[in-house]
Amino acid sequence: MPLIAVLPGDGIGPEVTHEARRVLEALDLDLQFEEAPIGGAAYLASGRPLPPDTLALAKRSDAVLFGAIGDPRFDALERRLRPEAALLGIRRELGLFANIRPASLFPGLENASPLKNEIVAGLDIVIVRELTGDVYFGEKGRRTTLEGLRQGHDLMSYDEGEVERIARVGFEMAKRRKRKLCSVDKANVLETSQLWRDVVNDLATDYPEVHLTHMYVDNAAMQLVRAPTAFDVIVTGNLFGDILSDEASMCAGSIGMLPSASLSAWSGANGMYEPIHGSAPDIAGQGKANPCAAILSAALLLRHSLDNEAAARRIEAAVAAALVKGARTADLGGSLSTTAMGDAVLAEL
Repeated sequence: MPLIAVLPGDGIGPEVTHEARRVLEALDLDLQFEEAPIGGAAYLASGRPLPPDTLALAKRSDAVLFGAIGDPRFDALERRLRPEAALLGIRRELGLFANIRPASLFPGLENASPLKNEIVAGLDIVIVRELTGDVYFGEKGRRTTLEGLRQGHDLMSYDEGEVERIARVGFEMAKRRKRKLCSVDKANVLETSQLWRDVVNDLATDYPEVHLTHMYVDNAAMQLVRAPTAFDVIVTGNLFGDILSDEASMCAGSIGMLPSASLSAWSGANGMYEPIHGSAPDIAGQGKANPCAAILSAALLLRHSLDNEAAARRIEAAVAAALVKGARTADLGGSLSTTAMGDAVLAEL
């Protein structure tokens, strides 16, 4: 019986993961669920954002269904005790180096996107983001300059092994789609990016069927709003991927629609699945959150970690059908509550 670790987290995390779990349970797949605290909720309970018991559960599970973390109440804590430290920690401990973020425009949501219909129609891209390197995990700190000024520093670095393994995920993804891969970097300025580009070019010889292009991150940000459907698969580093995937979410109508999968290998064993939106503490507990990203993350869980493509497609089809029939939460211009949106998806199953 597959074990799913449910880590709701903070803010709207518990609300949206509850709806995703309801959908998984409705499929009658004989799954076992076990819940544990993480982030600010865990800090309040134990003084640690990532308690040992939570990490142990994640490690022994077949997959992790994650909500969201973050709470301004903890912003004054030292960095290692803030909720965000738990997310970085669990990614590192599980070796989750590959983040898969699909961005698709569901039929009926054309008017939810800030882009014109003729620009965004047919949007279907995947951003493959490296997840355990870059400035997020590099050496960081504060110091004082010779002039007595405070200075912050964050080290951006990748070695060729880290670049090769994430690039391979990008190539494999592209090979299964339209065979187009765009690698995004800033090689005209950053030595880290020049190494990135060199390694990606070297690996391209293993994938002659995939058309590889390179793009600077500033140009990629512009092209995502100018001609988003020109992209198929984008592979990029941690910092650039964080920014570009949030931009892509608005092309798709709302950040509340984008799921993600964080994997330790192409196979997806022991992956973690989460909506890309944050904890949104301003609407937490009000039933206003869109659960679709969490529900679609559950579909990715079935596809990548449990190898159940049929069930994954059932969830995605149910979300699409609910939207076509007019189901909308506030972020999509509607008035359904979080639970009512979950009900609408369940009705289509």
